[in-house]
Amino acid sequence: MKKLGFGLMRLPLINPDDYASIDIDAVKRMVDMFMERGFTYFDTAAPYHRGQSEVAFREAVAKRYPRDSYTITDKLSLFMLKGEEDFQPFFDAQLERLGVEYVDYYWLHGLGAPSYQQAQEQHAFAFIQKLKEQGKVKHIGLSYHDKAALLEEILTKHPEMEYVQLQLNYLDWEDPTIESRKCYEVALKHHKPVIVMEPIKGGSLVDVPQEAVKLYQDYAPGMSVASWAIRFAASPANVMIVLSGMSSQEQMEDNVGYMESFHPLNKQEMSIVEQAAEVIRAAVTIPCTACRYCVDDCPMKIAIPDYFAIYNNLKRFGARQGMVAGTYYGNLAQTHGKASDCLKCEKCEKRCPQHLPIRQYLEEVAGVLER
Repeated sequence: MKKLGFGLMRLPLINPDDYASIDIDAVKRMVDMFMERGFTYFDTAAPYHRGQSEVAFREAVAKRYPRDSYTITDKLSLFMLKGEEDFQPFFDAQLERLGVEYVDYYWLHGLGAPSYQQAQEQHAFAFIQKLKEQGKVKHIGLSYHDKAALLEEILTKHPEMEYVQLQLNYLDWEDPTIESRKCYEVALKHHKPVIVMEPIKGGSLVDVPQEAVKLYQDYAPGMSVASWAIRFAASPANVMIVLSGMSSQEQMEDNVGYMESFHPLNKQEMSIVEQAAEVIRAAVTIPCTACRYCVDDCPMKIAIPDYFAIYNNLKRFGARQGMVAGTYYGNLAQTHGKASDCLKCEKCEKRCPQHLPIRQYLEEVAGVLER
């Protein structure tokens, strides 16, 4: 299996303001290129695009390609469910939306300390094991957002987990909050192949400072900035697949171009990446990946990742972005809660895979953009 997977989390939209308005025709064209170039791995989940990601997969892949020509990963999203009595109906609905009779890979979605406790109490590990025994899923595992010590505990208690999906990129490799390297080493210790999510950190490793761009272009003028991040994530030997949440035909063409005949980073390239990471760390104010997990539960409907993106651009480009930032912020605030409307309820922080202090950041955003 080639190492690039198509993550169906940031698909092209008909209406940029409507996360559920997927452009199916554009997705079909992207899928066709992906499959024609020999790639077969797709990844989705019920929360992606407010439930429409699974439907897009059905329309673009399941209805148009033989079942044995692709693999599909989906997830048991515990944060969407009240109790274990909801598990089977939730899974059955996923099969219907996907348009398949079985799922190749099925994960417990986004495990961390609170959701792991929920999974234990509600027997979620036993449930997905039962699905495997029934032939409804072929392989089971977990996607994970927490520290390495807890991952060690989970894999020790649940050796039946076959795979681990981890956030792994060169900015988070040594990050003390994400612990990418340490989590990777735990998976390696337990002989669990790793599937990588967020290799470009929600786009943060594409729109990088010019100093980092120059480092890359001086070494390999023809290679995209994104290629460095994805190749870094694919280089560790225990990585099976790197997911890329591609949003356009151009991104698809770029990714399949350098991943079709993948070559791990050499020592010199790794050194360049490390230098670029230092430059980027100095420039990023709020390390949000725009996964949007925080948005749906917000009682004030605050456009959290959108406000963070505006704020980051303002901080990065300074006065040049002042008027533009204010305009974008004002437009969003017409249909969403303002940053200052935050009730401090913590729901967003409980859902954030990056463990960001969102309430604190919203105060900063309000202080700058609502003056």
